[in-house]
Amino acid sequence: MRILPLADPGTPDVRSPGRLLWWLARGQWPTLLGAMAFGIVWMLAQAVMPALVGKAIDEGVTARDASALAAWAGALAAVGLVQTGAGVMRHRFSVTNWLTAAYRVVQLVTRRATHVGAGLPQRVATGEVVSVGSSDLPNFGNVMDVAGRAAGAVVSFVVVAAILLHTSQTLGLVVLIGVPVLLFAIGPLLRPLQVRTLSQREMTGRLNSQATDIVGGLRVLRGIGGEDVFHDQYARESQRVRAAGVRVGRMQALLDALQILLPGVLVVLVVWLGARLAVAGAISPGELVAFYGYAAFLVVPLRTATEFANKLIRALVAARRFCSVWAVEPAITDPAGPMPLPPAGALFDRESGLVVTPGLLTAVVAAAPDHAARIADRLGRYVDGDVTYGGVPLDAATRTQVRRRILVSDASSTVFSGPLRHAVDPWGTADEPTLADALTAASGDDVLESLPQGWDTVVEERGRSLSGGQRQRVVLARALVADPDVLVLVEPTSAVDAHTEARIAATLAERRRGRTTVVTTSSPLLLDRVDEVALVVDGRVVATGTHHDLLRTDARYRHAVTRDDEAAELEGVG
Repeated sequence: MRILPLADPGTPDVRSPGRLLWWLARGQWPTLLGAMAFGIVWMLAQAVMPALVGKAIDEGVTARDASALAAWAGALAAVGLVQTGAGVMRHRFSVTNWLTAAYRVVQLVTRRATHVGAGLPQRVATGEVVSVGSSDLPNFGNVMDVAGRAAGAVVSFVVVAAILLHTSQTLGLVVLIGVPVLLFAIGPLLRPLQVRTLSQREMTGRLNSQATDIVGGLRVLRGIGGEDVFHDQYARESQRVRAAGVRVGRMQALLDALQILLPGVLVVLVVWLGARLAVAGAISPGELVAFYGYAAFLVVPLRTATEFANKLIRALVAARRFCSVWAVEPAITDPAGPMPLPPAGALFDRESGLVVTPGLLTAVVAAAPDHAARIADRLGRYVDGDVTYGGVPLDAATRTQVRRRILVSDASSTVFSGPLRHAVDPWGTADEPTLADALTAASGDDVLESLPQGWDTVVEERGRSLSGGQRQRVVLARALVADPDVLVLVEPTSAVDAHTEARIAATLAERRRGRTTVVTTSSPLLLDRVDEVALVVDGRVVATGTHHDLLRTDARYRHAVTRDDEAAELEGVG
């Protein structure tokens, strides 16, 4: 049995949905073969039971031979034990197959999301990724689960058909021809079912995306009074998804009904023919009972075959969605021959002209905050840009190297659910005094004091149990615990009050003394503590100096920091 999650889920074959499923199957072939082997034994044990019952009737009951009856009863008991043992083992292997496929898909989706990185939400709807990793998940497991029973169904059908042909060519041909005919009769329903399932799956993905947007922006919606509008939109979309689910359910119900009706017709036909042969003396009473048992048994492999086809269709639909997510490539890729980054050095963004001196706390003040945010993205190599670190272009190094050297933390960074200590230290490498020191530097002592279980208090998803200011300080503490060579903070105090901002300004300057730090902000309290300020206008650095020097000499800077429109007009902006 495998240990889950897998150490390496591998690289999937996404050239087509079918190739993906085949790749998943090859990746767990030992347990698949085990399930198939025990599935064959399990169904063959069921298949031979009617023959044993027939022999017991003919040689024991009809012949009044107690010893023969006892012998055949013992054989039945032995076969029953074999069937039970094989059934248990088949189920164990099938569960393992389900879990292995499911975990592999989850790991692959997570790996792809990590590989694509911050650009994933712009390339694929969040709800689509959630759907692949949740609602599609059972479909991958189900097709692997049913594989063992499907193999047993095929082998047992061949064995039973051979037994029937050997006993009566008429009945054997009826079964041998009738079962495939029934499968072909059900086949035309599978294509419409696939189409309807795919349509429902796409609608569900869009609905999940809409729900994610609503939950994420609920506070904003309430602020503008738009929650009712979006609620109505979500309700209408939900009804469309429900209607699509009903259409799938109707087709599925028809398929399930035919799986019972058509095999039942076959059983009636076989029993009727067998009864006529028994009356004519062509077969014995025991053989008649055996034929009835075979006909009843054949319902099982027939339903298993249609179940396999049904689950295969659903798995192909899920695989198609997985392939679409996997096809998303990151906007930023690693070079073919990466260069190592130096241990330290100046950061230079050629597009804006910003130079970040090593070991200093540098502030970037922009007349348009978006310009500062784009600079931060280029410094962290989240978007393409001509940026060097110690003279080495960032795009010449791998993203992993860049992330190890440069950490970008913005105000919208997510606080993950779990204990507070994990929210501040997701790597699990810092001791409690280090965590406390970082939280103090982020002026977050009151956050810890307000939680009933301290560091072990569970923070809800996306930090819902914290206020906006508390979340921002937890994010800042997390960045400080990481202690990167270069720390880029985007508006780190936008959600806190002036007193808290003043404390953060003082402790941040002390905490990062001697380390390279960049802060995008227009807060005078932070700017008063930095070593150097760069003023950005229209995406370019137009002035550098200390906060007080720029306040005194540059009206554009005063306008950006104090919003002094009159001063800006007098001295001219730009």
